[in-house]
This record gives sequence, C-alpha cells and structure tokens, in this order.
Amino acid sequence: MTVPARRRVTVDRDDRVLLIGLDRADKRNAADHAMLSELALAYGELDRDPELRVGLVYAHGDHFTAGLDLADIGPRIGPDGVDIVPEGGINPWQVDGTSVSKPVVVAVQGTCLTLGIELILASDITIAAESTVFGQIEVSRGILPFGGATVRLPRAVGWGNAMRWMLTGDRFDAPEALRLGLVQEVVPDGTAFDRARELARRIAAQAPLAVQATLANARVAVRDGDAAAESALQPELVRLAATEDARIGMEAFLSRTDPEFVGR
Repeated sequence: MTVPARRRVTVDRDDRVLLIGLDRADKRNAADHAMLSELALAYGELDRDPELRVGLVYAHGDHFTAGLDLADIGPRIGPDGVDIVPEGGINPWQVDGTSVSKPVVVAVQGTCLTLGIELILASDITIAAESTVFGQIEVSRGILPFGGATVRLPRAVGWGNAMRWMLTGDRFDAPEALRLGLVQEVVPDGTAFDRARELARRIAAQAPLAVQATLANARVAVRDGDAAAESALQPELVRLAATEDARIGMEAFLSRTDPEFVGR
C-alpha cells in the first residue's frame, strides 16, 4: 500500500483568519517544491473564500524557515526558472503579477533565511520572536534572491541597508530587523504566534471591503506611483460609501456599539 506523502503546510480556520503553518520542522522548514506548491494553494484559498479576511503565516517547530531546500529545488530550475504555482494557487511571494487581495500577517521565530525574509516583504505585518536570526544569504550559494528581495528590500529599508545584508550574506538579529523596519514588533520567544493572531483578528474585525481597498490603493502607490493611487481615491470612496458595511459602520458610530461587518 502506498503511504500518502506528509503535507508540508497546515491550513486551519480561526473564524475569519486562515492559519497557514509551515510544517517541515524536522528540516527547519526548508522549502522543497511540495511546500512551495502547498503554500501557493493556501494563498489561493485565502484569496477566493469570501468568508476569510486575513491570512496568518507561521511555522511549526523552532524555526520559521532555513530557506530553500536546494537539493530538491536545484534540479527543478529550468529555462524559465521554477514553477511553484499549481492551478488554483497564488504565488506567496507575488512576483509574477498576481497579488493576494487580503492582508497577510507573519509570525517568525528561530531561523528566518532567504525566502522567509522575502515572504515578510510580500506580506503586510510581521511579528518576530526576540531570538530570531535573519539572513538573505543567496549570494553565498551562488544565486540571487529571486522571491522579491531585490525589488522590495531596498524600498522597505533603504538602499544601503538592503545592500549591506544582501551583498554580504551576513546574518542579523531581531533588533536589527526592527530597526530596519523589516518587522513591526519584537516579542518574547514563544509569543510571536499569539501576538500575530491578535493583530490578525483585529484586522478581521474591520470592514473587509474597506481593508482590501486600503491595501490595494497602497500597493498602487508603491507600484504605479502617487498619481495613480490618488486618482483612485475618490472613486473608491464612492464605491465603499454605498456598501452595507458603510451603513453598519455609521450606525455603530452613532450608537457607540461595535460593528459586525458583513463584507457587502
């Protein structure tokens, strides 16, 4: 009898939050092709399901990720690179022109190398355990960061800071990641997931159409410039003002109660 392969990514629902867990702890969550594909499918589920409002990416075990499993990925690099997105999936690193429409919060601990940093850069809020060690070490392996670090890291932390870490392959600690703005909070070891879930639930409690519109407009500003984002502000305001959620929000404001948004 054939034993089915063990899944590399766990997917669970916490009400409106999709919990996406890297689950190859025996390999320090090094990403092989199966993990990358399963992660892409989880992002596709998050994007499609109207009941889901936020994704939370975390890792089982002591480490977020040791980066790529080059023994598995290396032979798969073809003339067009590596294809990791099966039908129904979305590239979690969002470097192929397709983006997930909902916010993603990340919790990291232990080792967070290469594609782990790039996943942070492609996400929206990151919480790091205080002992986390980071490294964009591709140049030490004879390749370049191909998950978006060359595009996003200079923009996120400044040119000199990005080159300091990308061109040397040196590792850095959580306080440095916080100084750079790579992560938004550093918390005691063992608490990163709980803090990230707290923030994810807080986001999920807001009006989802408004959250998605805010995220989308900020992305337009980054990718297409201020003028493109500014031109979309008033039309988006008009669209959102006509939604049921806008009515719910106004009624909650007037009655001083907590709104229960419906996503319509």
